[in-house]
Formats: sequence, structure tokens, C-alpha cells
Amino acid sequence: MTGVDPSTGSPAGPPADPYTGSPAVPPAEPPGGPCADGAPVPRVDLAHLGFDQGAHLLLRRALRRVPAGARVAVAGTDPALAAHLTAWCRREGHTVAPASPADAPVRAHVVRGAGETDRLRGSERAGSALPGRVSGRAPLHWGLAARGALVEAGGPELPFPVADRDTAWTDLAPRLYRQAAAAQWDPATAIPWDTPFELPGEVESAVVQVMTYLVENEQAALVVPGRLLVQVHPHFREVLQLLAVQAADEARHVEVFTRRALLRGGTMGTSSAGGRASLATLLTEPDFSIASFLLSVLGEGSFLNLLTFLDRHAPDPVTRRISRLVRQDEARHVAFGVGHLEHRAGVDPRLRGRLRAAVERRHDVLADTAGLNRDVFDALVLLAAGSWEPAAIARGWRAVQRLQAEMDEGRRHRLSRLGFPDDEAATLSALHTRNFM
Repeated sequence: MTGVDPSTGSPAGPPADPYTGSPAVPPAEPPGGPCADGAPVPRVDLAHLGFDQGAHLLLRRALRRVPAGARVAVAGTDPALAAHLTAWCRREGHTVAPASPADAPVRAHVVRGAGETDRLRGSERAGSALPGRVSGRAPLHWGLAARGALVEAGGPELPFPVADRDTAWTDLAPRLYRQAAAAQWDPATAIPWDTPFELPGEVESAVVQVMTYLVENEQAALVVPGRLLVQVHPHFREVLQLLAVQAADEARHVEVFTRRALLRGGTMGTSSAGGRASLATLLTEPDFSIASFLLSVLGEGSFLNLLTFLDRHAPDPVTRRISRLVRQDEARHVAFGVGHLEHRAGVDPRLRGRLRAAVERRHDVLADTAGLNRDVFDALVLLAAGSWEPAAIARGWRAVQRLQAEMDEGRRHRLSRLGFPDDEAATLSALHTRNFM
């Protein structure tokens, strides 16, 4: 019996479909048809879970296990299931129909639509997530996607200038990053700040002057990797991570050099115009490889010798400990620069010509500057001398001359590793800034 419609007195039609509000006409067969192999229709039991509590997660999981056009039976006791299921299916592109009373406790059948398949049409993997499987080029539309992620089509292109693997890569990058992360040290605990020592006033002033010079140079070494970092496509994440740690290293160096300079209550030393002009040429170099070359291979490479010199001639335990810790970090920076340029020189035969031109161009720009701050030079002599006795000053002078010769030898060695002939390496090393960095 269909009953009587009280508003008209006429026989009532079939009961309304709770999912659509339309008269329900039970289908002869649930939508989507039976499983092709005669297997039972998959069923998901939502129990008391409502769509406002995460029921869609269970249903989506069930639908992903059947092909488009196949159906899933839905059971559940939530009072709002009918309305919420209808709205969710409409939004997701699926078809829903009520179940017959004979199917209880199943309350509806959902036929999987093609919406999710359509959403992923045109998508692609952002390379491989496997170690060592870095793509040769990272398309700009990959943007910030994780390496190996399935990237939907239609996202924005992010303008990373360095999107070719060979422009920034070295196979050393993953290992150097792991070493860098494991070798971080805390300035508050790694350095014996409270160790008692007394220095003659002029020797302390020499330490302060050298620390002032180091702060200035490390601030340049902090800015440069930050500028390089924002150029690199995140697909090459080990390079980003390494540059980020390098910047963190330099920030820490600035902190400890400043703290040592002010440890005895003095004031900072002098900053020369020529020194700042030399460092400015590093900040204005836009090319990733050339900036790495000038900073890490030539500049920080020379600083390895300077830090060894300070370790050898440090007049106090705090200065000595700082010199050793900082040198440990700088050696990693140099290794990355050399490794990257060795890699790139192997795939770009024109690279050495560009590096040579960069050294010559920088030399010409700085030709009329004074070079190394004379206060820094004199401070290094005094630190190596240890006193104002003429014989001691002579020893200190010779020690600084040896330092400069060791810097030159180190630069020539690194240039040779990059494929420069010995005579050309010697010429280019001689053209390096007199400011060391």
C-alpha cells in the first residue's frame, strides 16, 4: 500500500529518496552493476562515524580499491549519513543511490566516479626519491614539491635560476651535509670562555684587531651562501641543506670572533676601505659557480692557512680553541666549493675560461685599493713574534711571509685540481686579492 497523501486525499506515491528528495524508485539492480567476476560488492561499514568526524576517509579508501564505474556498499548508523554522503559524493564526482531495505544494514551504494583519476591526469613524479637518483634538470613547475612526489599539473612555476643539476651539484653534497649536521658546535659550551689568562695590552689589542678583521670577512661569507641558496631549485635539496648549514656556520663564527674581541672589555679594531672593497666584489657576483669559486676555493681556502697560523701563534687558549673549531667548518666549505667545481668542469669545458676571467676582472677592480689592512698585517706579525724584541719581530715577520707563501701554495694546488696547468694556476693565484678573502 502506498497510503494517502493528506494534502490531496489522493493515493501517495513512493516514499521520498532521503539522498535526493526525489521519489524513490528502487532499481532492479544497484547502480554500477555487479562485480564482473561475480564477487560480492565491496562494503565499508562506517559504524557510528559521521562525515563530520572523518567517515570520508574510510569511504575514500574503499573507493580507491575499485575501478571507476564500480560500486561500494556503505553501511553506518549516523543519523546524518544520507545528507552528508550525498553532499560529499556530489563534490567528489561519485554517484550515490539508496539501498533497498533487503540490503540492510547497507544504506547506500556509491559508484566511483572518474574525478580523482581526472585530478591526477597530467601529473608526474618529481624525479626519484631514491638516494643518488637526482634529476638532471628540475622543471620549474615542480616548485617546492618533495623529490619523488606525485606533482599535480597546473601549479605555479617558481623562478629558481639554478635548475640544472650540473650548475650546483657535487656528489659530495649528501656526505658533506651529514658531516656538517653532525659537527655543529655550541659557542657557549665548546669554547673555554672562563679560562683565566692575562696578555700584555698590545698583544690583546692585536688579537682584537685580527678578530675584527675576521668578523668582517665572515659576514661576507655569511651573505654569499644565503644569496646562492635562494637560487637553487629545491629538488637539489642536499645543496640547499649544505648552503644553509654553511650560513649557520658563518653566523656562529661571527658570534665567537666578536665575543673574543670584546672578552677583555676592549673596543673593536679598524675596518679598511680596501678590505671592504674586496669583499664587496664577492657580494655582487651573480653566477653560482663563480661565486663559489671566489669565496670557497680562493678566499676560504686562504683562510684555512690563516686559521692554522692563528692556532699556532694564539697567545691564549680561547683564541686557539676558536681557531681550531672555525677551521674545521671552513675545511668543509672549501671541500664543497672544490667538489662542485670539479664536477662542473667535467661537464662544461668553458668553465675554466670563465673562472680565469673572473679572477682577472676582480683583480682589475681592486688594482687601486690598498689590499690587506695594515693594522691586520702588523697584528699578525706581533702575534707570531710574541714580544717587541727586535729578534722576535723578525721571527714574526718571517712567519707572516711564510703564511702568505702557504696561502699561495694552497690556492695553486686547488686550481690544479680544477684542471688549470701549473703555470696558469700560479698566475691566477698571484692575482688573488691581497685581502686574503
